[in-house]
Amino acid sequence: MADPRFYENRGPFSLADVCASAGVELPADADGSAPVHDVAALDSASAFHLTFCSAAAGKELAQTAAGFCFVNPGQQGAVSRARLLPCRSPVDSFSAAARKFYPSGELDSWEQDEAIHRTAKIAGTAKVAPGAVIGPGAEIGEGTRIGPNAAIGKGVVIGRDCEIGSNVSISRAYLGDGVVVLPGAQIGQPGFGFSSGPGGHRKIPQIGRVIIQDRVEIGACTTIDRGALGDTVIGEGTKIDNLVQIGHNTHIGRHCIIVAQVGISGSCQLGDFVVLGGQVGLADHVRIGDRARLAARAGVAPGNSLPGGQDYGGAPARPIREWARELAAIAMLARRRKRDGND
Repeated sequence: MADPRFYENRGPFSLADVCASAGVELPADADGSAPVHDVAALDSASAFHLTFCSAAAGKELAQTAAGFCFVNPGQQGAVSRARLLPCRSPVDSFSAAARKFYPSGELDSWEQDEAIHRTAKIAGTAKVAPGAVIGPGAEIGEGTRIGPNAAIGKGVVIGRDCEIGSNVSISRAYLGDGVVVLPGAQIGQPGFGFSSGPGGHRKIPQIGRVIIQDRVEIGACTTIDRGALGDTVIGEGTKIDNLVQIGHNTHIGRHCIIVAQVGISGSCQLGDFVVLGGQVGLADHVRIGDRARLAARAGVAPGNSLPGGQDYGGAPARPIREWARELAAIAMLARRRKRDGND
C-alpha cells in the first residue's frame, strides 16, 4: 500500500477491470464487480487489496489477509482467505495491475516554477543554499541545512539538525534528526526490479519509501533505492561510506558500519552493529545477524544467512578462521607444486 504523500492512487477499480488490464482471465465463479482499492505486499495486504504469490511463498499465501491474489495455476487450490486469480506469471500480472493504480512515471516530475514550492514547510532556522529545489509538501526541520543544487522531492520529510550536501537527490523518503548526507548521494530512486519474459524486461512499479532513522551518515555518491511495495530502512546511528549501493526493501539495523563500494541487493536484512568491509557483496534476501563482521570482498549467495557475533571472509563467506585455513592450504599446495617442478 503506497504512501499518499508520494503516490496518487487512481483506484478503486472493479476486479473485472483489474484482471482485464493485467491480461488475466476472470475466474467463472468470481464477482467481477468486487472493488479492489489498492495493491500491496503479501504480508501487509488487507481485504480490499490485490497482491501476488510466487510458488515459493505457499506458507505466506495461507496467512495473507489480502482479498485478491495472483497465483500460478498450480496454486489455485491452495488454502487462502484471498480470492485466487490463476495466471501465467503472477509478478507480470501484478506489475500490470500496479501500473493501473499508479500510472505516473518512476521519477519525480518537477513542474513548479519556483525553486521552493509554496506548499513546502521550512523551519525558521533551516538554511537552503542557492540552486536547491524543494518540492511540494516537503518539510525541513529546525537547524537543517540544504546544500547547493540539492533536489528534495514531493512530500519528503527531513528532521532537525540535518546536513544535506550539494547535488543530493532525495525522494519518497523520511529522514530523522541529525542525519548527514554527503554530496552526490541519491536517496529514494526506484529499485532495480524487472519482470522478465520472452518479450524482454518490464519495470515493476516501485511504490515504497526510504526511512532513514536518527544520526545516520550517508557517504558521497551512495545510492539507497526505495522499496518496491514496503520500505527500505536504515537504522539509527548507522554509518555508510562513499559509493555504496543499497537495494530496495533492504533493512539495515542500528549502528552498522558499511565501508566503501559495498553492494547490497534487494530484500536483505542486517542486524544491529553489523560491519561490512570494502567491496562486500550481498545477493538478494540475505540475512546477517547482530554484530557479524565481514572482511573486505566477502560475498554472500542469495537467500543465505550468517549468524551474528562472528567474523566472516571469502566468497562464499564462511567463518574467517576457516577461510584463512583454506588460503593457507592453497598457498602450501602452490609451494609444493613449485618445489616439485609442476608449475
